[in-house]
Amino acid sequence: MDTQIHRMVSSPAGRIHLVEQGAGPLVLLVHGFPESWYSWRHQLPVLAAAGYRAVALDVRGYGRSSKPEAVAAYRMLELVEDNVAVVHALGEETATIIGHDWGAPIAANSALVRPEVFTAVGLLSVPYTPRGGRRPSESFAQMGGAEEFYVSYFQEPGRAESEIEPDVRGWLAGIYAALSADTMPAPDLPHPLLVADGGTLRDRFPSGPLPSWLTPDDLDVYAAEFERTGMSPALNRYRNMDRDWEDLAPWDAAPITQPSLFIGGARDASTTWLAGAVDAFPTTLPGLVSSHILEECGHWIQQERPREVNRLLTDWLASLPTA
Repeated sequence: MDTQIHRMVSSPAGRIHLVEQGAGPLVLLVHGFPESWYSWRHQLPVLAAAGYRAVALDVRGYGRSSKPEAVAAYRMLELVEDNVAVVHALGEETATIIGHDWGAPIAANSALVRPEVFTAVGLLSVPYTPRGGRRPSESFAQMGGAEEFYVSYFQEPGRAESEIEPDVRGWLAGIYAALSADTMPAPDLPHPLLVADGGTLRDRFPSGPLPSWLTPDDLDVYAAEFERTGMSPALNRYRNMDRDWEDLAPWDAAPITQPSLFIGGARDASTTWLAGAVDAFPTTLPGLVSSHILEECGHWIQQERPREVNRLLTDWLASLPTA
């Protein structure tokens, strides 16, 4: 089996840390919040064994990748250019890109904005929603009703940091458990992604055992990265959503036409809240090869259900046109 290679490559961020395994067509794996390249640990060896050059990166602001100071440095178009730089630094002209959570819109917009580089796109947990409608901050402000939606809660620099950074490991354990199928709060309890007036997100996180997919050692890996970097660089992604809306105006309502894949969890709020986006795939993803909802699966899909996700990914990759 090919060994995993850690390397740094130059990018507009400064440098991007990545982990690669295997040889063959390039498959770029983009993680979400609050994670790192490590969230793809179950996919790298399987994709390598299937004949691909699998590369999982730390998005700018995470792990060992560069962390620019300016909040605006985390806007979507900058992250797209980081991904392009990774492809070129690896000596390739094109790649398939696959993203989970925030990585899904990063992957989708990479395919939308740079279709000559990203020839196919896979989206995990978060369906493609074309740019349009109202300014995102206005939409999110209304989503919580009498309470505050988590994206709005993350907007103010320093606010969420003051909740998370005194106990990074405990907070991460809580959010992972809150959004995992086997540990999430019962449906009749207050939703963990809504914040009560004067409260914090953590108030509604479960305090029981870790999810079955997450070992104490896995949690240590994630916690160590955020203890070192702090939370602000990762949270700055949320603080650019209005900038993204402005930057992406030339692509308003634009479909992604490359071959695509979606995999969601039936018990994931990202899938249920955005069910309309899934229904719109015939218009928004006309190149969709297949779409799958995994029963009894939460948000951390490629870690909760690695065997199923790996099978779906390798089947989809095998169906793609070869150059």
